[in-house]
Amino acid sequence: MPAMTMVQAINNALREEMRRDDRVVILGEDVGRNGGVFRCTEGLIDEFPDRVFDTPLAEGGIIGTSIGMALYGLRPVPEIQFMDFIYPGFDQIVSEAAKMRYRSGGQFSVPMTIRTPFGGGIRGGHYHSQSTEAFFCHTPGLKVVVPSTPKEAKGLLTSSIRDPDPVLFLEPKKLYRASREDVPEGELTTPLGQAAVRRAGKDVTLIAYGYMAQVCLEAAAKAAEKGVEAEVIDLRTLVPLDEPTILASVKKTGRAVIVYEAPRTGGYGGEISAILAEKAIEYLRGPIVRVTGFDTPFPYTLEDVYLPNADRVLAGIDKVMAF
Repeated sequence: MPAMTMVQAINNALREEMRRDDRVVILGEDVGRNGGVFRCTEGLIDEFPDRVFDTPLAEGGIIGTSIGMALYGLRPVPEIQFMDFIYPGFDQIVSEAAKMRYRSGGQFSVPMTIRTPFGGGIRGGHYHSQSTEAFFCHTPGLKVVVPSTPKEAKGLLTSSIRDPDPVLFLEPKKLYRASREDVPEGELTTPLGQAAVRRAGKDVTLIAYGYMAQVCLEAAAKAAEKGVEAEVIDLRTLVPLDEPTILASVKKTGRAVIVYEAPRTGGYGGEISAILAEKAIEYLRGPIVRVTGFDTPFPYTLEDVYLPNADRVLAGIDKVMAF
């Protein structure tokens, strides 16, 4: 079983799905000969010269073309080079791809997977570091998926490509080459809509996704040194959300710290807070605490201040434990 980075695991998933299903096509800016800005599609054009397409710098065209391909029976996997640049295709995603099954009474679906790197951690500045997943989680008809390990990147991407409806697959660029993990070659699927318990604990629940799931594991290790056992829930899929796993954990621990790197106001963690307030309030032993980015553009020189880290999460744990 080879050890892979997340980039390699994504490349492996794309290659194996293209071998398995000749309906799978890849398109986007520099995804062909250049292999993508992060090299996630490197080498695929050599094996599949008729199914990997370099496109003009036109996100609306990339998404619109992919919707047409999907409606006519293909399974396109368009890449948007950075999530920060997805907005020229925003209307196509939320008004067309997400609505097609409903507006056609189930006669048509749009089985496409939009891959895009998101989040901070690579000194990308305010135009290459944003986390705007909440925009898309608000749109019925879209699935939103975020891996946090190489193995799950492969399993979740494979499941997304096979899904009959549009999926936004968000790749935490901080994790692209941060670590290696044994990743099985061949068939590997991870069900959408199922969170993972990364670490068991009895005192407080940490809820996160993507890079922040790894930050929470680090914070949980620090909390353990102080005698606090934190349970870490990695959501993996934001839409559909695995409410039962979240509620079961919080009902057990009685405390919740929600961590995301997007701006605090209107962030996806606010929805999780609302769910806990509505469905688990009688189990809560303290306030629901959020550890987040700030309500500012993403800064270049102060990136390490902006991004939640283990110490900030630990402070959130201390706050809820002391209540």
